[in-house]
Amino acid sequence: MSLKEKIEGLKAASAKKMPPEALEVIGNAVASLKNSGILDRVLKTGDRAPQFELQNAEGVAVNSADILKKGPMVLTFYRGAW
Repeated sequence: MSLKEKIEGLKAASAKKMPPEALEVIGNAVASLKNSGILDRVLKTGDRAPQFELQNAEGVAVNSADILKKGPMVLTFYRGAW
């Protein structure tokens, strides 16, 4: 099973658990993003990301160029503590 198929399965399972009002809000938000033209500005497969600096989980600044000198980089976002 491909990642895309897994994601579609998760979306379908989540949709069965959500009230129709929540699904409508999510659907409207997705449509609004698509209509905004944002997809024309996102990186595509094979594009290079611009150099950046972010804080890691310990709050230490990390520069993408420094990481890439050591080898490939995987960037993960998480919501943190709310």
